[in-house]
Amino acid sequence: MNTPILTPVGPAAALRRGIIEVLPLAASIAAYGLLWGVLAGQKGLSLIEVMAMSSLVFAGASQFVVLDLWRPDDLPVVAIILSTFVVNLRMLLMAATLKPLMVGVPKPLAYAAVFLVTDESWGLTMGAQNGGRRVRLAYLVGAGLTCWSFWQVATVTGRLLGALIDDPARYGLDFVFTATFLALLFGMWKGKADFVPWLTGAGVAIVVARLVPGNFYILAGGIVGSLAGAAADLWRQKRRGTA
Repeated sequence: MNTPILTPVGPAAALRRGIIEVLPLAASIAAYGLLWGVLAGQKGLSLIEVMAMSSLVFAGASQFVVLDLWRPDDLPVVAIILSTFVVNLRMLLMAATLKPLMVGVPKPLAYAAVFLVTDESWGLTMGAQNGGRRVRLAYLVGAGLTCWSFWQVATVTGRLLGALIDDPARYGLDFVFTATFLALLFGMWKGKADFVPWLTGAGVAIVVARLVPGNFYILAGGIVGSLAGAAADLWRQKRRGTA
């Protein structure tokens, strides 16, 4: 089998490539960002609060969770912090897989890049790596900045237009969050070997969601699915070694 020749890509070119290739996913980010902005307005968040949360937190899943807990007259600060922490714990696992991209990168720049990690930018970056491409950190930054920009514009627009969209489900906006994750999932499909971690992680997440209140099922499914994938890889390597 011939080994593909990987042409070195400079930071500027990698940045542009990340921006361009994430655009289809960024469009879906804008769709559920619009939904979040509409719901935020219905919950009583001001335009300034929407802008601050979207720019500083920049985490769609946890922002949706916060809306479920949001009560302006009696804000459950501790519950919001804990829920956001649990939902975003998966980012630690995702960021850890990006460590090879940060070799030789100054720590301030690496930490800034980690802030831009989203499910979409991470999935796109890992998909490019799994496809045999040589990926630079600038690629992730380009994708992340694009996602961040689309999210800001969409959430603010949703907040401003909230009065005109009384029922988001009527326009199909309630499904775009799910559709985005399905697109990412199947974009990373490498073959039948992925069945083991995917089904294991999904099964654990469903069981935990039924038995444990809150959003711990996200973390449980991610950790167990990752361990299942690692165990499957070790088993396949042993079989090759004994064949």
